[in-house]
Amino acid sequence: MRLIVHNMLTCNIKGVINKFPLRIEAEKVIKKEVDFNPDFLRHMLAKIEWKALVDGARSMGYTELPDHAPDTERVESDESFLKKFHHALLELHLEEGSLVCQETGRKFPVDKGVPNMVLREDEV
Repeated sequence: MRLIVHNMLTCNIKGVINKFPLRIEAEKVIKKEVDFNPDFLRHMLAKIEWKALVDGARSMGYTELPDHAPDTERVESDESFLKKFHHALLELHLEEGSLVCQETGRKFPVDKGVPNMVLREDEV
């Protein structure tokens, strides 16, 4: 599971108010090379919840992202930043581990890179 996917997932348990972000508990992280596309990254930056991305990357052992998202002007000219953003967003894969609802503590397993977000009957 890539961090771009993690940035869109929420906890949909009935009654949960704080649905996002899910905390990552990484057991196995792999890196898969992806073609670098600066235009795609510039477009995605505005759509990404930055703190969730940074926290997710750090929980997977990647600490190169700044604490705060850069301004638009910097993104246009800073290829070094874009490469770090690219690596975190698209090349880090949570292969094994869990996504944890921060409100309930419910763990959603990630197996072979696929998060299982199916709710139990009592959670619907």
